[in-house]
Order: sequence, then structure tokens, then C-alpha cells
Amino acid sequence: MRHCNNALLAIVLAGAALSLSAQQTTKPAAPDQAPPLTVDRDPVRSPDANAPAPSRETVQKEGSGFILHTDVEEVVLNATILDDKGHLVQTLTKDDFQVFEDGVKQSIISFQHSDLPVSIALVVDNSGSMSKKRPAVNKSALDLIAASNPQDEAFVVNFSDEAFIDQEFTSNVNKLREGLSHIESRGGTALYDAVVASADKLSIDAKRPKQVLVLITDGEDNASTLNLEQTIRRVQQLSGPVIYSIGLLFGDEMSHSEVRHARRAMEMLSTETGGIAFFPKSLEQVDQIAAEVARDIRSQYTIVYHSTKPSTEPGFRRVQVSAESKGLGKLNVRTRTGYFPVVRKTKKPTAPQE
Repeated sequence: MRHCNNALLAIVLAGAALSLSAQQTTKPAAPDQAPPLTVDRDPVRSPDANAPAPSRETVQKEGSGFILHTDVEEVVLNATILDDKGHLVQTLTKDDFQVFEDGVKQSIISFQHSDLPVSIALVVDNSGSMSKKRPAVNKSALDLIAASNPQDEAFVVNFSDEAFIDQEFTSNVNKLREGLSHIESRGGTALYDAVVASADKLSIDAKRPKQVLVLITDGEDNASTLNLEQTIRRVQQLSGPVIYSIGLLFGDEMSHSEVRHARRAMEMLSTETGGIAFFPKSLEQVDQIAAEVARDIRSQYTIVYHSTKPSTEPGFRRVQVSAESKGLGKLNVRTRTGYFPVVRKTKKPTAPQE
């Protein structure tokens, strides 16, 4: 890695040697194994796809032992509201919303409608078919950042059959431009692996509680160890991010069947997480879409409630949000469809050591 000391360099070289040996002697990763993210072209392994989602914890010492306390389960929803003409609605209050979890009405404990800073993953297809599209795509991605909150932070993931972090979290547009400029345009499309690895990174390293993943690709997945259902489940386990997909599916490179499969995957990734999938008919439309995504992110309502179910009760919990305000007609709410609770264990005080 850049500017690393000799000890770190030795560790990296050893890891690279082990990675190469593993590729030559072992089978591909199992479907429940999260894919690798590569930082500055040095191999780094992301968390297991079935690993518990990170949780906020505090430690209170008692004598020589300790008790681990966890926060009460809170569910945070970022919601976009549209009227029947598709226009953003930004005048609603807390009393205009109702939230249901598995059909049971929930009490909203916090409500906010403001331009909150966001942590953004820019996840861009770098496969061979993207070679001529990347300059326009890069410009649109940077325009999206420029139109966002100045306090936002973003990182860049370029992916083909592997995912590379080519720029760590930053608010510096020039650094993001440099990260997007790492264009190799080769290999397959490990889209699901890239999404899961990027979502894991957001859950671990993001400084902003509100998180967004912007996915730009021109094809269907053909190289991942994970499938679509596993990818959606992992993102739901992490309670985020909201995924905005931009599918560049025009042209003659794909069959009708391939286009249909790619559209379905991107629509499901976005719909299940509260985002939206866009399918421009030309590169010229991508810049307009990027501006729409930035506007959507900055116009969301943040709704928080305590679930009426204990966090120890496992299984997917379906969430429904409705909004109604006099004189506005039928309102459409876009938010994530549900979540998996984080099961947390409480440690008992340890016995003092003699």
C-alpha cells in the first residue's frame, strides 16, 4: 500500500502470497462467504456474509469484571415521498406518517426532514464492455457528489470479476476523480460480490449514519460467489444502505433475456432497500439521473421507531409506511421493505483473576 512501513509491507506481501496459493489449490469461496474487497490493489478480506451486523455497545466496569450493555433496538427508515405525479413532497409532518411492522402499528419516536450528511459508496462496473462508457459515467458520478451535501463522504469501488477500493472515504472531489480514473475495463461482472463488500464497508467504516450505495453497470452478474437473494439479505441484515441502480442496458451487447435478468436484479436491489433503479436509453441521460439521485437523497424523511418485538425474536420483519396529508392526494412512500433484527448477547461479569 502507499506510504506503508516495512513491517506492513511484509504483511501485505505475505497475504498476497497466501492469496495466490489459495487460488491455485482451493475451490472458489462458498456462497455464504462475503467477497473480497481490494484496497489500493492489495488483497483485503471483507467480513463473512453471514456475520452479525455491527451494533453500538458500551462497557461498564464492575470490579475486575464488566457488563456489556447494548442500545435498545431502534429501526431507522429513510423515506422518499412522491405525489401522484411523481413530484417530491417535502411539507409533511410526523403526524402525517404511519408505520407498521408485520402488520402491527409502531410508535414513531424520532422524525426529521433535513439535508443530513450521507456516506456514499460509488460502485462502478469496470468490465470490458464499459470501456467506452466510463468517461461519461465518471463525469456523472462526480456531478452527483458535487450536487450533494458538502459534508457527505464517499469512497470508490471499481469492479469487474474482482472489487477494488480505488479511493477511500473522502469529501475531496479531486481524490474521487482520481479513484474513478482507474479504468482497466476487463474481466467479468461480479456485481453481487461488489455490492455486499461495499455494504459491509459502509457498516464498518462510514462516519455518517445515513448510507447510500450508487451502483452503475451495463450488464448482469456473471462472476459472483453470491446470488441475488443472498445479496439482498445481507444488505437487509446491515439495515442499509439505500441502493440506487443505474443500468446502462442499451445497445446490442446483450440479449433480451440478459437485459430482462439484469433489470430484475437492479430493480430488486433498489426496491428492497428503499432506492430506485434507472435505465437510461443513452449515456446523455446519465447526468440527469445523477442529479435526480442527489436530489432524492437530500429530500428524504428520517423516521425512527422502537420495534414492539424483542430483538431476540429472529426472522425478517416486513415494514410498511404510509403518508397522508390533506390536499395532497394519494402519496407514494419509498423506503426499505424490512429488516433482520440484530441479536445481541449480554456478557456476565467475569470472575477476578488471582
